[in-house]
Amino acid sequence: MKIRIIKNGPFEVTGGVPISQKNITMVAPDALGLKKVKDIIPGNPHNYRLCRCGKSKNKPFCDGTHAVCDFLGAEVATKDKYIERAGVQTGPGLDLLDDNRCAFARFCHRKQSEVWTLTKYSDNPDNQSAAIAGITACPSGRLVARDKNGNILEKKFQPEIEIVNDPMKNCSAGIFVKGGIPLESADGTVYEVRNRMALCRCGHSNNMPFCDATHVSVGFDDTE
Repeated sequence: MKIRIIKNGPFEVTGGVPISQKNITMVAPDALGLKKVKDIIPGNPHNYRLCRCGKSKNKPFCDGTHAVCDFLGAEVATKDKYIERAGVQTGPGLDLLDDNRCAFARFCHRKQSEVWTLTKYSDNPDNQSAAIAGITACPSGRLVARDKNGNILEKKFQPEIEIVNDPMKNCSAGIFVKGGIPLESADGTVYEVRNRMALCRCGHSNNMPFCDATHVSVGFDDTE
């Protein structure tokens, strides 16, 4: 399984990665999450191309529009490893790593508070549990939980691609990728393999190829 970025073009997905459509919604009284809408069946389930310019008439798949709309999808995100670019917030029962790559899913906000405050007061078991739930749900991989012995607290996801809409914000969100699927740059190098990452599909991110939540401010709508 692999995702390859084509220069100024789409994401080329190979290896039969499962793909589905999901919505951001309330999944519990205390938290937002993803609700599956449907499985997406590509014409070729083993190899397919996902639109990156935001203008395809066959979203989420590429229809070649990038070539006629002069899409400039230059990759500007650093290839530094997560641990090298992330800041660390220490708490009494938990540490929170944060690299600021936000896709605005808002899963880090829990009923009690957001995860930064919960980490600050993580000597309370309920706060610690809520913090871990919010941190590990972060689809962009921005947030990572670490216990006081230095162990990363991370649920290992199965490989999957999620095409996400955000009805609560009246827009369509990014491509959420789970399960350590390698992402190959247009120059042939490979980004650090992550359990969670969010890719841009609106064509406007300032941190290509990753989602930076610009889809909200531009009102990206994948039904257009």
